Amino acid sequence: MSYLFSETKNAGASSSAKRLGSADLSLRARIILAWMLMVELLRKKVDVIHMSSYSGIIQRAGRVIWLGNLVFFNIENPGRKAVFSILWILCATKLVQRIAFTEVGKRSYAHGKNAWLISSYMVQMLQHNNNNDHQDHLHLHADDVEQAAHLHVGNEELLKRCKYIVMGEEKLVEATTADGYKIINPPDGSVITVGKVWELGEDNKLFTYLHEKQHLKRLSLSFALFKLLRQRFEHLPAMTDGEAHYNRDIILRGIYNNDERSAEALFQVMNDELAFLGEYYHSVVPVVLASPIFLLVNYFLLHIVVIILCLMTIILCGNGDVRYAFTSIRTDNYTLEYGIANIITCLESRIFSTSFHIITWLRSKMIHNNLRFKQFSALNHRCPVKLLPLFGRLSFVLKTEVVPNNLKQSITEYLVEHERRRGSAGYGHLTNGKSALERNNLSSRLLWACNRDSVAEVILTWHIATTILEVKCAPQTIEEVGLSRVATRLSKYCAYLVAFHPDLLPDYQEKAELVFQDMTEELKGMLGSREYYLSSLRVRVDKILEITQVEEARDETRNQVGTTGQSDEYKVVMNATKLCRSLMPESNNGLEIMWKVLADVWTELIVFMAPSNNEERLKGHEEVLIQGGEFITVLWALTTHIGISRSSLSKSVIDGHPEA
Repeated sequence: MSYLFSETKNAGASSSAKRLGSADLSLRARIILAWMLMVELLRKKVDVIHMSSYSGIIQRAGRVIWLGNLVFFNIENPGRKAVFSILWILCATKLVQRIAFTEVGKRSYAHGKNAWLISSYMVQMLQHNNNNDHQDHLHLHADDVEQAAHLHVGNEELLKRCKYIVMGEEKLVEATTADGYKIINPPDGSVITVGKVWELGEDNKLFTYLHEKQHLKRLSLSFALFKLLRQRFEHLPAMTDGEAHYNRDIILRGIYNNDERSAEALFQVMNDELAFLGEYYHSVVPVVLASPIFLLVNYFLLHIVVIILCLMTIILCGNGDVRYAFTSIRTDNYTLEYGIANIITCLESRIFSTSFHIITWLRSKMIHNNLRFKQFSALNHRCPVKLLPLFGRLSFVLKTEVVPNNLKQSITEYLVEHERRRGSAGYGHLTNGKSALERNNLSSRLLWACNRDSVAEVILTWHIATTILEVKCAPQTIEEVGLSRVATRLSKYCAYLVAFHPDLLPDYQEKAELVFQDMTEELKGMLGSREYYLSSLRVRVDKILEITQVEEARDETRNQVGTTGQSDEYKVVMNATKLCRSLMPESNNGLEIMWKVLADVWTELIVFMAPSNNEERLKGHEEVLIQGGEFITVLWALTTHIGISRSSLSKSVIDGHPEA
């Protein structure tokens, strides 16, 4: 834009401007300069506040200085110079605000230093508990847990003793040490913890209704967990085993109460935590800086200073003649003299109001209070695979579904069972569906579908099989409908991750992209161009089953005569139909068993995909927070807190990814 401005300025100076005897900028040059100033004003909306680096601020300062040079050394007309100077002052004010936010934040124990402070607090708090033999207060007796579950009151005793900090941690710092901060024992009432919030009685004036009480209490836990999760984004030392054990007790025993309602509450806590995280790293003004002094300075005194600077600039542009300065602003600017009325007329027009309502409606469709995930079907999309990366940012147009409550409970039960088996004989890490097949006595027949060195290949194989069964074996009973809803929605969400967010998968990103591309080419080769782009889902399924049945018969014939068949590398669709036919016999005794197997496999697979200590995956989760977050990010936060890891699929994964 600077280049365009320079070219337009030179062209104007050599033609019309010279003929008119004016040395001022041409209309086109002024429009470009105004646009450059407006872009700089809007840039704050998309910048991310990082406390660790000044690189972004330095670049922005350079742009503001350059714009000031263009304004003050290229515009001669007093009225125009005053208007452009006011725009530049606003840009400079935003820069000063950003520098002030960064400086105050870096020095604040509630902001820039908060992650280290919370890390030091957790370590010393756990050591203090161990030294005083208070670790037992986190473990309720089995009879107490059973009684609490029976009474549907939850294990609130754990939460009432939870020492996660909500507010006031800056009062705990005694000294700075080589490992962080030395923490003092705070006086009563100086620090707000989760336990103190949960000890508030039902008759407290803060709470009007019972559901409001529970929501606010859980919100305090979300805020405390958000402070803990910041340690991962700011590359602090790894969480200790003691901290992970503490987290598991609070999350899996304190919140979850072995029912669907508490599972929903658990996921709401994690979703609110990620909302805090996204607002922290991508907010225009960091909310943690809010205080009476901050409100006074930032929203009152700063505005007064800016107004005074603007008035002084207008007077200086008019060479001290106040009346001439203000009159020239109106007479020298066509927009201010003639365009204001037109702009007001445009804003009151039916077209503008209709457009505004459409934008508001689209925004409401993109923002939901309930936890949702996007749905993508590999057998029912008609977009060429090569175009998918180009439209990755437009994935919001895909259909979204609410995450079923029975799925939340299924995932939570799986994590609880995983924790129960921790340290027991025969205990293993998370698997990509193998344990689910073993539990359903199907590992001997179906284990091959999980024995792949690529998670993307496993996902697409089970996804296509699930889609075919959804068409051919539609659920009939209430139980079957519930199980199929879990399986099909998870199936389509995982396929969406492969297609649009391979950076969030355990695979190397390029590997996942190649697997998806090969699957699409295989599918297109089976169906042909016309059916691939124009046919319905049922027609596609019928033709795939017909073609693969013929191919399987040919392979069987080749094996009988001793001829080597075609390689099954990347033959995702062929393997999926083979898996589908292996699952169909389970429907002889009803479809419930078949859909239960699929629901169990998908539940285990999505949990297997979630944990990660890899920096590339961490960056991927940070980026999707800007777009509203993903369901797998919620699971990642949950597994991070409770210290769950996964085993790798192959030696190549172990060698290439230290997270294993």
